Amino acid sequence: MTADSVLASEARHDLMTKTPIPRLIRVMTIPPVIGMLVTAIFNLADTFFVSKIGTSAAAAVGIIFSLMAVVQAIGSALGLGAGLNISRLLGRGERESAHRFASIAFFGGLAAGVLFIILGTYFLEELALGLGATPTILPYAKDYAQFILFGTPFMISSFVLNHILRSQGNSFQAMVGISVGAILNIVLDPLFIFVFGWGIAGAAIATIIGQIISFFLLLILIARAPDGARVALRFFRPSRQILSLIISNGLPTCYRQLLASLSIAIINNCAKPYGDTAIAALSIAVRICQFLLSATLGFGQGFMPVCGFNYGAGKYGRVRESFFFCLKLAVILHIVVGALVFLFAPALMGLFRREDWEVIRIGALCLRLQAVVLPLQACTIMCSMLLQALGKAWQASVMALSRQGIFLIPILLILPAFLGLFGVQCAQALSDVFSACLTVFLIAPVLREIRRKCLTESGLSAPSP
Repeated sequence: MTADSVLASEARHDLMTKTPIPRLIRVMTIPPVIGMLVTAIFNLADTFFVSKIGTSAAAAVGIIFSLMAVVQAIGSALGLGAGLNISRLLGRGERESAHRFASIAFFGGLAAGVLFIILGTYFLEELALGLGATPTILPYAKDYAQFILFGTPFMISSFVLNHILRSQGNSFQAMVGISVGAILNIVLDPLFIFVFGWGIAGAAIATIIGQIISFFLLLILIARAPDGARVALRFFRPSRQILSLIISNGLPTCYRQLLASLSIAIINNCAKPYGDTAIAALSIAVRICQFLLSATLGFGQGFMPVCGFNYGAGKYGRVRESFFFCLKLAVILHIVVGALVFLFAPALMGLFRREDWEVIRIGALCLRLQAVVLPLQACTIMCSMLLQALGKAWQASVMALSRQGIFLIPILLILPAFLGLFGVQCAQALSDVFSACLTVFLIAPVLREIRRKCLTESGLSAPSP
């Protein structure tokens, strides 16, 4: 290790363990919040521009979005699984091990992307139908998916690199890397769809170009970080222990996003009897809801390295302080945003399909139901991310399973039979209520444990009588 690298590592350690929590949280969370918002806007942009083609085209983007959610789940699981270990390792000064975690996650992501191309291309039509496409939506879904699949290695690896940068405190670089590609995609969407006349395929091509640009930019940024983990073939030495740690720490995120993908597919299939209009309305509502949550997810992603680094360094008081500080801010934000969404839900839906009143009606009710429970979602997200940051794998996994799996999927399978389309519209909100109740039971013992460690930490640091 060079002298400059040692100095940079010491500076990073001081930043993470000595900076006052409110200022550190601000430094660490603003870049990922911006990055998540930009990414969410890019997701909305695809839906916005494609919706101008027609209702079936808008529904097709929603159909394939569940496939993209699987891709994001794998990338985020590998990135966060490695990143949480990297932040703790860097907190202990073990840089060589951090390099191995980063390299194994990165090359594993590339391999997973290649597998996606092979399987997805071969089973393209079956995949689209399984995700909820109707005969009128199917041609659009296939046109969109065939291009998206070829970008999956870049998409997965970009998520891995993004999380690795965040885990070592380089939140600004991570934001730049992911945002440049998303902004490029937004610029290229109308050009490819309308000017070049490529239709829905143009939206997919714009997405892939943006992802490729982000991939190479993130590679450059991670190589230039002097005090962080490296990605290189010489560090790619997989071991059962490292793979187990990456998987166990990444599983909660993987569960959460995989189940989100599955639940979107089930929502689309439940909406099938009500036609393309219902599928399009619910697809747009889901995208808007994910945009609303993106700031909190970014906030949590900036908060996690603070917890992981300080937990690894034995600074338990700072872990506790950062959690309650972030929880309070997230709840306040969601109360304000929830009130605004409730008031302006029809206007939000009208931005996408103002000429289709039925799409607006169906989607607005779904948005209003989600707006009511937004503060509960803030609590669930922040608690889940605390558990992940501390390596509490099974508790975090149960929480991740609860919102989109334990509660939502059974509700979707049962409630529409009695309430029809309204059962589909209210399913996610009802699931969030049950998930919040479960969160209380899972987080309480962990908070008591942190408090005990804080008391021990205070006792050890107190002067002897």
